[in-house]
Amino acid sequence: MDASERTTALRLEDLERAFVQGDRRIDVLTKASATFYPGETVALLGPSGAGKSTLLHIAGLLEKPDAGRVVINGRDCGSLGDSERTRIRRMEVGFVYQFHHLLPEFSALENVMLPQLVLGRTKNDARARAKRLLEPLGLEDRWDHRPAELSGGEQQRVAIARAVANQPKILLADEPTGNLDPHTADKVFEELLRLVREEGVAAVIATHNLDLAARMDRTLRLTEGLLVEEEVAVVEATI
Repeated sequence: MDASERTTALRLEDLERAFVQGDRRIDVLTKASATFYPGETVALLGPSGAGKSTLLHIAGLLEKPDAGRVVINGRDCGSLGDSERTRIRRMEVGFVYQFHHLLPEFSALENVMLPQLVLGRTKNDARARAKRLLEPLGLEDRWDHRPAELSGGEQQRVAIARAVANQPKILLADEPTGNLDPHTADKVFEELLRLVREEGVAAVIATHNLDLAARMDRTLRLTEGLLVEEEVAVVEATI
């Protein structure tokens, strides 16, 4: 299918974002544009400080750009008020961070149920959905455990399940395996890729790991405020 005929989950158009430190202006994003499609994984590369987290925050409606448009599921979110932005973020966007940010007083199962309950799903439906997500992640015997009783890899699996619990159109992940040892990171990443494709989510994953980037569908590099698409082989050869 031609790219122009594909459904678009997320479109970023000419994003600009700058910060001022003292008398110095730092341009982080300058006309950054990209389009993301359901069921695909896109690696976001760039050195520390390049603006990857800022880009993800803007894409997820946690932060507003100075200029440009964020279009989610065909809707321009630029002129929306805070309450509507929050509603879209809860329904359309899932987040995974380097640290799991699970609620410590709740079990693994409850952590995945909670975002569903916030949107009004019944407790029985939320529990059933949480179990369907956690079981393939190898957590069927661990879902009554609290985060402190889980390993780092298990905690991040729960965080991934929580991120897709409300069946979002977009998954934004910021170094989701950066806090794990290489073996655990590899296993968690494979499960993340599988879940993205099964759920049909458009996933944008910021990473410094070129091996992980090579396993995704596309690679974008954030350089001098622009998003530039690169072939994986070129990325590996130029770093």
